[in-house]
Amino acid sequence: MRILVVAPHADDEVLGVGGTMARYADLGHDVIVAIMTGHGEDGPHPLFPKSAWDTVRTEAKEAHAVLGVKETIFEEIPAVMVSDQALWQLNQITLDVLQRVRPDVLYIPFLYDLHKDHRELAHSFSVAWRPNSELGRSVREIFAYETVSETHWNMPYMEPGFLPNQSVDITRHLDKKLQSLRCFKSQMRDFPDARSVEAVDALARWRGSQMHLPAAEAFVVIRRWW
Repeated sequence: MRILVVAPHADDEVLGVGGTMARYADLGHDVIVAIMTGHGEDGPHPLFPKSAWDTVRTEAKEAHAVLGVKETIFEEIPAVMVSDQALWQLNQITLDVLQRVRPDVLYIPFLYDLHKDHRELAHSFSVAWRPNSELGRSVREIFAYETVSETHWNMPYMEPGFLPNQSVDITRHLDKKLQSLRCFKSQMRDFPDARSVEAVDALARWRGSQMHLPAAEAFVVIRRWW
């Protein structure tokens, strides 16, 4: 199978799907990651120097090598400015990614994450996978993943929270997930920050305990058909 993991920003994919990606790779499936944001192509970014992306993209490649990712795609939608893109342009970019990869299984960020980049990309990919096209129907399974510091910081009771209905046993792959996260030296923080190795380890063990497993990743099923 071909597995596509959509990451609004480099490290989101490992935080949410790192163990599952390693498990797919070990089973012989092709894992592709699409990191959708970057510096942008038109002039300087208003917040970050280009060197920031040179750093994090090098880290992403190192992390993906640990997990066995076959291919990493880097798009250039300006980070924290996804909602500033013309809708038709954004939808064309996401459609192009889906056409390029043609995945059997797709992982996207949770629609109600705190970060607006996550929300906009989740919406845009939902246009690309509509089942009234051959491309859309070819994506047989679609899941939303959780990203520490984004998924759990939305507005409680005012919008839906992350209530997973799918678990993946990553007991044998948790060490690889944590090792790959350590590659993101520019992004990870010291505990008790949510984006710390210790916090991610704790979440994996908590999700595992919910299924009587040593470690797991949890997802919301959006589509599954055969």
